[in-house]
Amino acid sequence: MSQAAEQKPDFRAAQYVRASTEHQQYSTENQADKIKEYADHRNMEIVRTYSDDGKSGLSIGGRASLKKLIADVEVGGADFNVILVYDVSRWGRFQDTDESAYYEYICRRAGIQVSYAQKLVTQ
Repeated sequence: MSQAAEQKPDFRAAQYVRASTEHQQYSTENQADKIKEYADHRNMEIVRTYSDDGKSGLSIGGRASLKKLIADVEVGGADFNVILVYDVSRWGRFQDTDESAYYEYICRRAGIQVSYAQKLVTQ
């Protein structure tokens, strides 16, 4: 077995993908592909996917997967140490920017970093 095959991932990651309509340039599938590319280059294993397809990013209402992700983090049920999101607009287009920061803070407080793959994939 090669050394690369034996190497364990440095991080266990959850990915969060969201698309508000099926006509968006970045479908949840396209976002997941880019996130996987990002994760592969950084020795991260994606162990869980949270997906809100066809959901507006203006509020958390109606976004069952984001609510579940936050709940998993808050109750200590997360089996990952980083959350990968394609870009900040996929996390949400909250009317109040403090709301977006609040959900990130919940994750950070639990020792889980939120990382945006889009900026780093294209560099």
